[in-house]
Amino acid sequence: MGQPAQHYVGRFAPSPTGPLHFGSLVAAVASYLDARASGGLWLLRIEDVDAPRTVPGAAEGILATLARFGFEWDGVPVWQCGRDEAYAAALERLAAAGHVFPCACTRREIADSALARDGAHIYPGTCRDGLPPGRDARAWRVRVAGSVVSFDDAVQGPQHEDLAVEVGDFVVRRADGLFAYQLAVVVDDAEAGVSHVVRGADLLDSTGRQIHLQRLLGAPVPRYAHVPVVINAAGEKLSKQTLAAAVDTVPPEAALLAALAFLGQNPPDELAGAPLAELWRWAIANWSLARVPATRQALLPQGM
Repeated sequence: MGQPAQHYVGRFAPSPTGPLHFGSLVAAVASYLDARASGGLWLLRIEDVDAPRTVPGAAEGILATLARFGFEWDGVPVWQCGRDEAYAAALERLAAAGHVFPCACTRREIADSALARDGAHIYPGTCRDGLPPGRDARAWRVRVAGSVVSFDDAVQGPQHEDLAVEVGDFVVRRADGLFAYQLAVVVDDAEAGVSHVVRGADLLDSTGRQIHLQRLLGAPVPRYAHVPVVINAAGEKLSKQTLAAAVDTVPPEAALLAALAFLGQNPPDELAGAPLAELWRWAIANWSLARVPATRQALLPQGM
């Protein structure tokens, strides 16, 4: 399934919760350049598995913006909303092997538990050995006992996480019946043969959970690189909630140059005013993941 292991397959997987902003552009540029500089494929996936957060028309707007900026993807974009059968099959495999269990807990019932690095509550294991009497299953969780994940992030360096201590058994199917992001992304990456994942550092704390699922499902573990997240002057990650401006408000050439500078690529001054195609040629020829700052976040450049 997917491409040969020695072939580079990258991807960009935006969530259609609003228009593309500069933070998402940075992640797209980094993943695109790493793929193209390696002579690899670059796939697009619309991560709309979380249907309540999806904004109608946002996915189409993102695709149009990427095209206007000169991104060229391989194949047709994959939409998670049509892949429930694949996610259900993966969950069935996990259940058959005893790796998941039904959970009756509400958010309120685990609200007093300790916090993980990403701010989520660490599951205390209430239903791990069976549902409490008289309670019905709300969600499905994957067991993490004894799972310690270590990997070398190509930007952020060595990472180490004891999932039982730092995360707890995490949800793979939600109480509303939707499949969780962690399961969907693992299934999608495996089926597409993704070999390298270049994305924002806001997802660094999800990687241990994804590697755990990859191990349980017998899927290859991609090479990971997490680039700095763009934050505003208030220290907030750019998002729809923080009223991040659509990148369409800036000329593509200026936005691409700003993204390259943000990623530590140091584009020369003579590229100012160059056409978009020339900017891409320079960026691909001179791309260096080693020059990307090894920090989790950095301030939004002026003018963006």
